[in-house]
Formats: sequence, structure tokens, C-alpha cells
Amino acid sequence: MKPGEKGWLTEYLGFRQELLKNLSIEGKKSSHPEHSLYRVIQPTGLMYGQAISAIDHPDASTWNEKQRMKILLAESLISSSLLYYDKPIKSTEELSAVITKTIEHIGNFYNTIFPELATPSKTLFGRKKTPLELAERILDKRIEHTVAFKQNFWSHFFHNSLLFLDVFIFGQWIHTNADRIVSEFFKYEREELRFSVVKVIALAAHSNMHVAPEERKLLEYFLQGTGLPAERKKEAQRIFEQGVLLEEINLPTNNSWILKKYFLEMAILTLWADKEVEGQEEDFLKTFCRYLDFHDDDLENSMIAMEGFVLEHWQQLEILQNKQDYQQVSEKFIQRLARLANKNKNRLLREVQANNELMALLLQAKSAELSDTEKARMHQLLLAVLQTMPTFVVISLPQHFLTLPTLMKILPPDFFAEALEKKTM
Repeated sequence: MKPGEKGWLTEYLGFRQELLKNLSIEGKKSSHPEHSLYRVIQPTGLMYGQAISAIDHPDASTWNEKQRMKILLAESLISSSLLYYDKPIKSTEELSAVITKTIEHIGNFYNTIFPELATPSKTLFGRKKTPLELAERILDKRIEHTVAFKQNFWSHFFHNSLLFLDVFIFGQWIHTNADRIVSEFFKYEREELRFSVVKVIALAAHSNMHVAPEERKLLEYFLQGTGLPAERKKEAQRIFEQGVLLEEINLPTNNSWILKKYFLEMAILTLWADKEVEGQEEDFLKTFCRYLDFHDDDLENSMIAMEGFVLEHWQQLEILQNKQDYQQVSEKFIQRLARLANKNKNRLLREVQANNELMALLLQAKSAELSDTEKARMHQLLLAVLQTMPTFVVISLPQHFLTLPTLMKILPPDFFAEALEKKTM
């Protein structure tokens, strides 16, 4: 599959058929489709404007960053459609029909809501393009409108993270009848949401009464990708210079959980731009959470998700922070997970004791050194145990970062001794 050539979308759908089938089933199990969508999108990096592809394709190593981002955008749009689909999908044929309709929606959505990407439905010779051909060309053009991918983390983040708003608006748009009035509403919402993000960046940058040079650069990066009219860009610059009141941040009218998570994580990463989140900034994040109708646990979960993402993909994001900062991020992340594990200690003990294979490995480790294969299996089983904590219903664990020695730092002291002792009582 070559995302730069014609036919890439058809090949992608064939390659991802099994995953999309599983996703359509998984979405029905979640308590909320927005939670499932966050779990699908957040680990890929799309929310943060990063082309961190989780696609295990034989040709993936030959793709450049724009091609990976194109695949991630296509997958996110299709995932959104499947997760919000309100009827059980009972067969492969029905799944195929839903995906075919989704592809048609993608072409109509961008042609209607993003007029700058408008693409003719017919070729130069008058042949009507198929929905696949139209969607493929429009996605090509959408990615061409993003920033050049040979810059730093922050230019990627504040330019390309707007792709998440495409996915969010698309999830709403596909459930409406796209008449002229509805289309005008979504065009208006697209502009207002982009402007709301400007306000979030400004609010976060001013939270410690001092706008750092790194934070000042963020607005420049962000405005490059918004496509806002000239007058609104001037207004955005004024807001960034003078600051903004919390009450001026427009919350989503439908109280969207995933959009509020996006706002929160944009604020967190703005504060990360100068590589530290301290006193007044931490207080601001807690206040912002309350304004979003979130709790302290929501803030902690976002910090876990974002720190985990950065640590899991450190090699791809090496320009983000230096070695000293990596150490700080990893220590904070381990401390967060250790607190979470201690809070859920009894649940984790029950899960360990219910797993006969894991218990056998723990008993063996008491008297003899485990082989590399056995250690790898224990690592896999312990990760599965951690994933039973409620936090990780929505958040993905950074499995490469969480090595077996790291897991030992996270689990409570004497955890394994207690598990073995209670099992034998």
C-alpha cells in the first residue's frame, strides 16, 4: 500500500477489514462511544498533531509522515462513524455497507464544510467519480493543507491537531440531513471551535502571569493552520496578548466529553511548551477542569494518557524534550501509576490470584530465575492485570515503556508476597 498513489484508500480498507470489524463490535461494549473514540484516537497521536502510526503494515516503514497522517485521519473518520453507529452490525456484508456509506459521507462532508477543499465529482472527461475516488482525493488535499512535517513537535501539534476537530465535527455531521441550514451551522461550528482553541491556548499561557517565549510561538504555529479570516486572526492575537477570562471559553452545547478532553489536553500541552508545569499552572488546570465539569481524576487521567503517549513514543518525539526532562516525565508518570495501583490494590490482587498461569510464574520466581520467555509472559500477564483498572477502560497503557522492572516500581510494596500469601490461606 502506497498512500501517495491512486487506490491507496481501497487497499487500506482491504488491509484493515478485520480491525474495523472488531472495532464495530468493541464500540457496542463501551458505556459511551466518545470514550471508545478517545481510546482509538489518543494513542495514535492524531489529537496532538503527530503522525505516530499504530498500523502494522508491511510497507509502513516506507511511508513519510504526511502519508502516515493521511492513513490516521482516514482511520479516525471511519472509526468515528462505526463507534457512533446506533444499530448492531451483524454481518460482514452489513459492515461493508456501513463503511461504503461512510466513505460517501467523507466526500460530502469535506466538499460541504471545507469549501477550500472542494473537489469535482466528475473527471475531466465527464465520468462520475466513485465515492472512494472522491474521498481519496479529498483526504489527499486535506493533508496537503497541514504544515510541512520537517519541523518541531510544537509546530506539528498546534497546526495539525486541528485534524481532530475534523473527526469530531464529522461524527456529528453524519447523523444529520445536510441541507443548506445544517451545512451553514457546521461551517460556523468549525470556525468557532478553532477560535475556542485559541482562547484555551491564551488562557493557559497566561495562567502563571508570565507568557514564556515558547508559549508565544504557539499562537504563530496554531494560526498557520486555522484558516481563520484575517480579522479573526487579529482578534486571536489580541486575545493572546491581553489574556482571556475563563468564562469566555465556549463550552460545547451538547456537553461533549471528548471535545472537553481535547480542550483540557490542549491546555496541558500549552503549559508543557516551557517544559514545566508548576504551582499556579497546576492550580489553573484544576480550575479549568471544574469549569469543564470534570473532576481531579479527569485531570490525572489526562496527565497519565499524555505522559504515557510521550514516553511510549520518545524516539519519534525526541525533539520534544531533552534527557533530563525525559527523566522527570518518566518519574512523574511512574508516581501517578503507583498511586493508581495502590488505590486499586484489592482489585489487582484479585485479578492476579484469579490467573493460575501468573500465580504459577510468581511461585516459580520465588525459588528460581525465570527464563526470558517466562519473563516476557509475566510482563504480558501483568499488563493485562493493570488494564482491569477503571482508568484503562478509556486510556491505553504504554506497553513498551512499561517494562517488567518498571512494573515492579508501580505495584505496591510486597504486592506479590501478599498475593501468594492470601492464595495459600
